[in-house]
Amino acid sequence: MGICDGKVVIITGAGRGLGREHALAFAAEGAKVVVNDVGATLQGEGADASPAQEVVDTIRAAGGEAITNADDISDWDGAGRLVQQAIDTFGGLDTVVTNAGIVRDRMFVNMTVDEWDAVMKVHLRGTFCPVRHAVDYWRAESKAGRQRDARVVTTSSGAGLHGSIAQTNYSAAKAGIATFTINIAAELGRIGVMANSIAPSARSRMTEEAFPEMMAKPESGFDAMDPANISPLVVWLGSPACSVSGRVFECAGGLISLADGWQVGAEFDKGAKWDPAEIGAVVDDLVAAAPAPFPVHGT
Repeated sequence: MGICDGKVVIITGAGRGLGREHALAFAAEGAKVVVNDVGATLQGEGADASPAQEVVDTIRAAGGEAITNADDISDWDGAGRLVQQAIDTFGGLDTVVTNAGIVRDRMFVNMTVDEWDAVMKVHLRGTFCPVRHAVDYWRAESKAGRQRDARVVTTSSGAGLHGSIAQTNYSAAKAGIATFTINIAAELGRIGVMANSIAPSARSRMTEEAFPEMMAKPESGFDAMDPANISPLVVWLGSPACSVSGRVFECAGGLISLADGWQVGAEFDKGAKWDPAEIGAVVDDLVAAAPAPFPVHGT
Protein backbone atom coordinates (compact mmCIF):
# COMPACT_ATOMS: atom_id res chain seq x y z
CA MET A 1 0.00 0.00 0.00
CA GLY A 2 1.27 3.45 -0.92
CA ILE A 3 0.05 6.94 -0.08
CA CYS A 4 -1.13 7.40 -3.69
CA ASP A 5 -2.79 4.03 -4.27
CA GLY A 6 -5.20 4.27 -7.20
CA LYS A 7 -4.62 7.98 -7.75
CA VAL A 8 -4.15 9.31 -11.28
CA VAL A 9 -1.20 11.66 -11.68
CA ILE A 10 -0.04 13.77 -14.62
CA ILE A 11 3.61 14.84 -14.60
CA THR A 12 4.84 17.22 -17.27
CA GLY A 13 8.43 17.08 -18.46
CA ALA A 14 8.69 13.58 -16.99
CA GLY A 15 11.05 11.99 -19.49
CA ARG A 16 14.26 13.02 -17.79
CA GLY A 17 15.72 14.49 -14.60
CA LEU A 18 13.39 15.57 -11.83
CA GLY A 19 10.24 14.69 -13.75
CA ARG A 20 11.45 11.15 -14.36
CA GLU A 21 12.17 10.64 -10.67
CA HIS A 22 8.76 12.07 -9.74
CA ALA A 23 7.05 9.62 -12.10
CA LEU A 24 8.92 6.63 -10.68
CA ALA A 25 8.25 7.76 -7.10
CA PHE A 26 4.51 8.26 -7.67
CA ALA A 27 4.27 4.86 -9.33
CA ALA A 28 6.10 3.26 -6.39
CA GLU A 29 3.40 4.73 -4.13
CA GLY A 30 0.63 3.15 -6.18
CA ALA A 31 -0.30 5.97 -8.54
CA LYS A 32 -1.29 5.57 -12.19
CA VAL A 33 1.03 7.93 -14.02
CA VAL A 34 0.74 9.92 -17.23
CA VAL A 35 4.30 10.66 -18.35
CA ASN A 36 4.18 13.82 -20.44
CA ASP A 37 7.26 14.90 -22.38
CA VAL A 38 7.79 16.24 -25.89
CA GLY A 39 11.44 15.20 -25.69
CA ALA A 40 12.82 18.61 -26.60
CA THR A 41 16.33 19.89 -26.02
CA LEU A 42 17.15 22.03 -23.01
CA GLN A 43 16.45 25.05 -25.22
CA GLY A 44 13.02 23.70 -26.18
CA GLU A 45 13.88 22.50 -29.68
CA GLY A 46 13.13 19.18 -31.42
CA ALA A 47 11.18 16.15 -30.21
CA ASP A 48 12.03 12.65 -29.00
CA ALA A 49 9.46 10.20 -27.63
CA SER A 50 12.00 7.71 -26.29
CA PRO A 51 12.74 9.27 -22.86
CA ALA A 52 9.07 9.27 -21.85
CA GLN A 53 8.59 5.74 -23.18
CA GLU A 54 11.61 4.54 -21.19
CA VAL A 55 10.05 5.89 -18.00
CA VAL A 56 6.75 4.16 -18.78
CA ASP A 57 8.55 0.90 -19.55
CA THR A 58 10.40 1.10 -16.23
CA ILE A 59 7.17 1.67 -14.31
CA ARG A 60 5.40 -1.18 -16.07
CA ALA A 61 8.34 -3.54 -15.53
CA ALA A 62 7.97 -2.89 -11.79
CA GLY A 63 4.26 -3.76 -11.94
CA GLY A 64 2.89 -0.23 -12.13
CA GLU A 65 0.55 1.52 -14.56
CA ALA A 66 1.71 4.34 -16.83
CA ILE A 67 1.16 5.84 -20.26
CA THR A 68 3.04 8.37 -22.37
CA ASN A 69 1.81 11.69 -23.67
CA ALA A 70 3.75 13.92 -26.06
CA ASP A 71 1.45 16.95 -26.22
CA ASP A 72 2.87 20.46 -25.89
CA ILE A 73 1.54 21.59 -22.51
CA SER A 74 1.99 25.27 -23.41
CA ASP A 75 -0.59 24.78 -26.17
CA TRP A 76 -4.18 25.13 -24.92
CA ASP A 77 -5.58 22.28 -27.00
CA GLY A 78 -2.56 20.08 -26.34
CA ALA A 79 -2.94 20.51 -22.60
CA GLY A 80 -6.61 19.65 -22.94
CA ARG A 81 -5.75 16.42 -24.74
CA LEU A 82 -3.29 15.53 -21.98
CA VAL A 83 -5.90 15.92 -19.26
CA GLN A 84 -8.54 14.08 -21.27
CA GLN A 85 -6.15 11.20 -21.96
CA ALA A 86 -5.65 10.72 -18.23
CA ILE A 87 -9.39 10.70 -17.62
CA ASP A 88 -10.19 8.40 -20.55
CA THR A 89 -7.39 5.93 -19.76
CA PHE A 90 -7.56 5.74 -15.98
CA GLY A 91 -11.09 6.96 -15.22
CA GLY A 92 -10.24 10.25 -13.57
CA LEU A 93 -7.54 12.66 -12.50
CA ASP A 94 -6.28 13.53 -9.03
CA THR A 95 -2.92 15.28 -9.29
CA VAL A 96 -1.09 17.51 -11.74
CA VAL A 97 2.64 18.07 -11.31
CA THR A 98 3.98 20.79 -13.61
CA ASN A 99 7.68 20.17 -14.06
CA ALA A 100 8.42 20.92 -17.74
CA GLY A 101 10.79 23.77 -18.45
CA ILE A 102 13.47 25.18 -20.72
CA VAL A 103 16.21 27.78 -20.42
CA ARG A 104 17.46 30.50 -22.76
CA ASP A 105 20.15 31.96 -20.51
CA ARG A 106 21.59 35.33 -21.46
CA MET A 107 22.76 38.47 -19.69
CA PHE A 108 19.87 40.93 -19.78
CA VAL A 109 21.64 43.43 -22.03
CA ASN A 110 21.89 40.72 -24.72
CA MET A 111 18.53 38.99 -24.20
CA THR A 112 16.16 38.96 -27.17
CA VAL A 113 12.40 39.12 -27.07
CA ASP A 114 12.26 35.63 -28.59
CA GLU A 115 14.38 34.27 -25.73
CA TRP A 116 12.06 35.98 -23.27
CA ASP A 117 8.88 34.70 -24.94
CA ALA A 118 10.11 31.10 -25.31
CA VAL A 119 10.82 30.77 -21.59
CA MET A 120 7.56 32.46 -20.57
CA LYS A 121 5.58 30.19 -22.87
CA VAL A 122 6.91 26.89 -21.57
CA HIS A 123 7.02 27.82 -17.89
CA LEU A 124 3.98 30.05 -17.42
CA ARG A 125 1.60 28.91 -20.19
CA GLY A 126 2.88 25.38 -19.62
CA THR A 127 1.75 25.65 -16.00
CA PHE A 128 -1.51 27.49 -16.64
CA CYS A 129 -2.89 25.36 -19.49
CA PRO A 130 -2.83 21.84 -17.96
CA VAL A 131 -3.86 23.10 -14.52
CA ARG A 132 -6.74 25.10 -15.99
CA HIS A 133 -8.06 22.05 -17.87
CA ALA A 134 -7.68 19.90 -14.76
CA VAL A 135 -9.62 22.45 -12.70
CA ASP A 136 -12.49 22.31 -15.20
CA TYR A 137 -12.70 18.57 -14.54
CA TRP A 138 -12.39 18.90 -10.74
CA ARG A 139 -15.02 21.65 -10.65
CA ALA A 140 -17.45 19.50 -12.62
CA GLU A 141 -16.78 16.57 -10.28
CA SER A 142 -17.40 18.78 -7.26
CA LYS A 143 -20.69 20.05 -8.69
CA ALA A 144 -21.74 16.44 -9.30
CA GLY A 145 -21.09 15.59 -5.65
CA ARG A 146 -17.85 13.71 -6.39
CA GLN A 147 -15.33 16.16 -4.97
CA ARG A 148 -11.84 14.74 -5.35
CA ASP A 149 -8.71 15.17 -3.23
CA ALA A 150 -7.26 17.24 -6.06
CA ARG A 151 -3.64 18.32 -5.84
CA VAL A 152 -1.44 20.66 -7.88
CA VAL A 153 2.33 20.72 -7.45
CA THR A 154 4.15 23.35 -9.48
CA THR A 155 7.88 23.87 -9.94
CA SER A 156 9.38 27.22 -9.09
CA SER A 157 13.09 27.75 -8.44
CA GLY A 158 15.54 29.49 -6.18
CA ALA A 159 16.07 31.71 -9.22
CA GLY A 160 12.42 32.72 -9.01
CA LEU A 161 12.54 33.35 -5.27
CA HIS A 162 15.91 35.12 -5.13
CA GLY A 163 16.99 35.95 -8.69
CA SER A 164 19.82 34.52 -10.77
CA ILE A 165 22.43 36.25 -12.92
CA ALA A 166 21.94 35.70 -16.68
CA GLN A 167 18.47 34.25 -16.07
CA THR A 168 16.12 37.23 -15.94
CA ASN A 169 13.57 35.46 -18.15
CA TYR A 170 13.75 32.18 -16.21
CA SER A 171 13.74 33.95 -12.82
CA ALA A 172 10.70 36.04 -13.74
CA ALA A 173 8.84 32.96 -15.01
CA LYS A 174 9.61 30.95 -11.88
CA ALA A 175 8.57 33.83 -9.63
CA GLY A 176 5.32 33.95 -11.56
CA ILE A 177 4.77 30.24 -10.99
CA ALA A 178 5.18 30.65 -7.23
CA THR A 179 2.59 33.44 -7.11
CA PHE A 180 0.29 31.56 -9.51
CA THR A 181 0.30 28.66 -7.05
CA ILE A 182 -0.44 30.79 -4.01
CA ASN A 183 -3.30 32.44 -5.86
CA ILE A 184 -5.03 29.31 -7.12
CA ALA A 185 -4.72 27.74 -3.67
CA ALA A 186 -6.74 30.64 -2.27
CA GLU A 187 -9.35 30.39 -5.02
CA LEU A 188 -9.81 26.63 -5.36
CA GLY A 189 -9.85 25.26 -1.83
CA ARG A 190 -13.65 25.27 -1.87
CA ILE A 191 -13.66 22.53 -4.53
CA GLY A 192 -11.06 20.41 -2.78
CA VAL A 193 -7.95 21.58 -4.64
CA MET A 194 -4.72 22.01 -2.69
CA ALA A 195 -1.83 23.70 -4.55
CA ASN A 196 1.80 24.03 -3.51
CA SER A 197 5.09 24.76 -5.24
CA ILE A 198 8.63 23.51 -4.88
CA ALA A 199 11.92 25.31 -5.54
CA PRO A 200 14.33 22.39 -5.92
CA SER A 201 18.08 22.21 -6.13
CA ALA A 202 19.16 18.99 -7.82
CA ARG A 203 21.11 17.58 -10.74
CA SER A 204 19.41 18.07 -14.11
CA ARG A 205 20.27 19.09 -17.63
CA MET A 206 19.75 22.70 -16.58
CA THR A 207 21.83 22.69 -13.43
CA GLU A 208 24.65 20.46 -14.66
CA GLU A 209 25.41 23.03 -17.33
CA ALA A 210 25.01 26.09 -15.08
CA PHE A 211 26.65 24.72 -11.90
CA PRO A 212 28.95 21.84 -12.93
CA GLU A 213 31.00 21.74 -9.73
CA MET A 214 28.03 21.92 -7.38
CA MET A 215 26.14 19.24 -9.30
CA ALA A 216 29.00 16.75 -9.71
CA LYS A 217 28.36 13.31 -8.20
CA PRO A 218 30.44 12.64 -5.07
CA GLU A 219 32.85 9.73 -5.12
CA SER A 220 31.18 8.32 -2.00
CA GLY A 221 28.52 9.10 0.58
CA PHE A 222 25.18 10.83 0.24
CA ASP A 223 24.56 12.29 -3.21
CA ALA A 224 22.77 15.45 -2.14
CA MET A 225 22.12 16.58 -5.72
CA ASP A 226 20.47 13.33 -6.85
CA PRO A 227 17.10 14.44 -8.29
CA ALA A 228 15.45 11.45 -6.60
CA ASN A 229 15.89 13.29 -3.29
CA ILE A 230 13.27 15.84 -4.33
CA SER A 231 10.53 13.39 -5.30
CA PRO A 232 9.35 12.27 -1.82
CA LEU A 233 8.22 15.83 -1.05
CA VAL A 234 6.48 16.09 -4.42
CA VAL A 235 4.71 12.76 -3.87
CA TRP A 236 3.51 13.84 -0.43
CA LEU A 237 2.31 17.22 -1.74
CA GLY A 238 0.49 15.38 -4.54
CA SER A 239 -1.17 12.85 -2.26
CA PRO A 240 -4.33 12.87 -0.13
CA ALA A 241 -2.02 13.00 2.90
CA CYS A 242 -1.06 16.59 2.03
CA SER A 243 -2.47 18.96 4.64
CA VAL A 244 -1.16 22.34 3.44
CA SER A 245 -1.96 24.62 0.53
CA GLY A 246 -0.61 27.83 -0.92
CA ARG A 247 2.97 27.24 0.20
CA VAL A 248 6.36 27.21 -1.51
CA PHE A 249 9.02 24.75 -0.33
CA GLU A 250 12.72 24.95 -1.09
CA CYS A 251 14.34 21.52 -1.15
CA ALA A 252 17.76 20.02 -1.76
CA GLY A 253 19.22 16.69 -0.71
CA GLY A 254 17.67 15.93 2.68
CA LEU A 255 16.72 19.56 3.32
CA ILE A 256 13.15 20.92 3.21
CA SER A 257 12.50 24.55 4.07
CA LEU A 258 9.38 26.68 3.90
CA ALA A 259 9.94 29.79 1.81
CA ASP A 260 8.95 32.97 3.64
CA GLY A 261 7.82 34.84 0.55
CA TRP A 262 7.05 38.53 0.27
CA GLN A 263 6.10 39.89 3.67
CA VAL A 264 5.23 43.40 4.88
CA GLY A 265 8.51 44.58 6.35
CA ALA A 266 9.75 47.60 8.25
CA GLU A 267 7.45 50.60 7.83
CA PHE A 268 7.04 54.23 8.74
CA ASP A 269 3.81 56.20 8.32
CA LYS A 270 4.13 59.99 8.24
CA GLY A 271 0.38 60.39 8.29
CA ALA A 272 0.60 63.03 5.58
CA LYS A 273 1.85 63.48 2.02
CA TRP A 274 5.62 63.15 1.62
CA ASP A 275 7.97 65.70 0.16
CA PRO A 276 10.41 63.90 -2.18
CA ALA A 277 13.36 65.39 -0.30
CA GLU A 278 12.25 63.63 2.88
CA ILE A 279 12.20 60.12 1.41
CA GLY A 280 15.91 59.30 1.42
CA ALA A 281 16.41 59.39 5.19
CA VAL A 282 13.28 57.32 5.81
CA VAL A 283 14.29 54.67 3.28
CA ASP A 284 17.73 54.48 4.87
CA ASP A 285 16.08 53.75 8.24
CA LEU A 286 13.74 51.16 6.73
CA VAL A 287 16.59 49.33 5.00
CA ALA A 288 18.67 49.39 8.18
CA ALA A 289 15.80 47.88 10.17
CA ALA A 290 15.06 45.13 7.64
CA PRO A 291 16.88 41.80 7.29
CA ALA A 292 19.33 41.64 4.42
CA PRO A 293 17.80 40.10 1.30
CA PHE A 294 18.95 36.67 0.15
CA PRO A 295 21.71 37.24 -2.40
CA VAL A 296 20.94 36.87 -6.09
CA HIS A 297 22.34 33.56 -7.34
CA GLY A 298 25.59 34.08 -9.20
CA THR A 299 26.61 37.29 -7.42
